[in-house]
Amino acid sequence: MGSASPNPLISSQKSSDSGVQAVLHPLVLLTISDYITRHTLRAQEGPIVGAMIGQQNGREITIEHAFECATISQDGNVLLQPEWFAQRLDQMKAIHNSPQLDLVGWYTVLPKSGPTPAILPIHGWILSEHNESSLLLAFHPEEAVQHSAGSKLPLTIYESNYEADEPKAEQGEDKEMRDGDPPLKLKFRELPYSMETGEAEMISMDFVARGAGNATVVEPREQKKAATKSSTTETDPKGKKPAKVAEAQDTDHEPQELVLSREDEEMVAALTAKANAIKMLQSRVNLLSTYLERLPPSYLSPNNATNVDPDQHTTPSHTILRSIQALVDRLSHLVPSDTNAYQLEMLSEANDVRLMELLNDVMQSVTEARDVGRKYGVVENAKSHVKKLLDNPGSLGQTFNFAGSGDLAI
Repeated sequence: MGSASPNPLISSQKSSDSGVQAVLHPLVLLTISDYITRHTLRAQEGPIVGAMIGQQNGREITIEHAFECATISQDGNVLLQPEWFAQRLDQMKAIHNSPQLDLVGWYTVLPKSGPTPAILPIHGWILSEHNESSLLLAFHPEEAVQHSAGSKLPLTIYESNYEADEPKAEQGEDKEMRDGDPPLKLKFRELPYSMETGEAEMISMDFVARGAGNATVVEPREQKKAATKSSTTETDPKGKKPAKVAEAQDTDHEPQELVLSREDEEMVAALTAKANAIKMLQSRVNLLSTYLERLPPSYLSPNNATNVDPDQHTTPSHTILRSIQALVDRLSHLVPSDTNAYQLEMLSEANDVRLMELLNDVMQSVTEARDVGRKYGVVENAKSHVKKLLDNPGSLGQTFNFAGSGDLAI
């Protein structure tokens, strides 16, 4: 007995039969993620629905921009507001007119199992009113929270088509003969997609990546001042003295909140990116090492054999082994040809860095010695002046001859 499809809206045809391929731009992902984040944090009601605009060149459909959509509830179904949607779409077309972009599909939040009957009214209205080959981008929130390196994006792109829904006859039963064509029903099938980034998008993505690495919540100054004023007006429970004295003593020992400058933020972002790259490289190297260690004993030399259970052996793949061998062979090209000259150059650079550190320490020591000498000179001049006054009380009217603050008395 054949097993039925878990989702009746998913087509049984393969995605490669149509030949359509989608090209997704990262600005669309930023718009969708921003919309979902705001909708969730603000606890807004209603579904998450938006439209996507792009171009269609033959069998290739580009998805370049997206915007939110207003919805209404009618007879238990969620629909788009026709007037609002038409006006908003015209505005987006007027903004993105070089090259001219048009509606290519819409997006919403769906489970991994695929489309649900609740989306059919919106999709059918878009097919009949705007684009007969409209795409559907389904975002899967349950996959977005799973942080795993090298995983797929938590989304699926579908194309729709009307297909004949012929009921399958049970095994051993005769199929009933009916006149006429079978009824057509709307079916969805998954499309392959690729990512493409333009020059302007690369600038935006770089800015977002830098901001995400050092994003902090800084309390506004007005709130800090209000909190300070409210705390100073309070008194202690005994009513003897204001509580601000005790609070001031406690706040003296608290560390001050520092706000990084733009240069510091850029440095932190660059160091964070390098640290993440090193972690990724280390994880990939560990993965290759584990794969090689768990190969069957026939693929390992006697000196490299490991005591691994047969159930934990990896399946040998000659393609992967050839790639690893090619990677190992290329490592020799990364080593400098003249190792002695390379080591001397590295030693010279390290000495230069240490020399700069020593010079910095010497300059700080000289500055501190100068401050000590100036203070010592002031103290000695004051002592000598007091001694003169005690020895000769009639010299009060004479002119004082103290050393200047910049004089160095050693």
